[in-house]
Amino acid sequence: MRRRTNWIVGCVAAAVVAGGGITAAVAATDSDSGGTPARSSADAGFAQDMSVHHQQAVEMSYIVRDRTDDIEVRRLAYDIAQTQANQRGMLLGWLDLWELPKVPEGGPMEWMGMGDMPAGQDGALMPGMATGAELKRLGKLSGEKAEVLYLRLMIRHHRGGVHMAQGCVERCEVSAERRLARGMVESQESEIELMTGMLKGRGAKP
Repeated sequence: MRRRTNWIVGCVAAAVVAGGGITAAVAATDSDSGGTPARSSADAGFAQDMSVHHQQAVEMSYIVRDRTDDIEVRRLAYDIAQTQANQRGMLLGWLDLWELPKVPEGGPMEWMGMGDMPAGQDGALMPGMATGAELKRLGKLSGEKAEVLYLRLMIRHHRGGVHMAQGCVERCEVSAERRLARGMVESQESEIELMTGMLKGRGAKP
């Protein structure tokens, strides 16, 4: 068991989190209140929900990468995919270290007091996430049309992510997780500004 735990810590610690300034996941085992986060804690809920949220951002970024030759969009998509894949690996690694399930036992974002949140339509599990129809449409477009849709979807996606990360900053007890969430807020708000400018350069609005 010790060998397995050490292997997980090593893998997660290797992840580089842009804007988060965290390189050692083992720190996340210590909460401000002491001990391991509970199943119903904000720490567990944020890790579970944000890992799902991030996975869709990675998926959208890989889709647009193959639908455009624009260097600017491809570079942005690559950066988002790499950053969020690394962050997702860290979140899942913490859940493994805490011996908690990778998915919440209740509904999404219950840890934020949103237990009565209406179910998303067509695969949109949480605020900001794209629907199944939107993902299919992105996969069929190419060139500037694909770029515009990707930027619009990702701006909305980031806004939902920022809202959730701010919830962790306010509620999470694990200091390393709060730092990660704070870094997400800062980096995604910066990317929202960048993508808004990219849309304007294409004559489109968010």
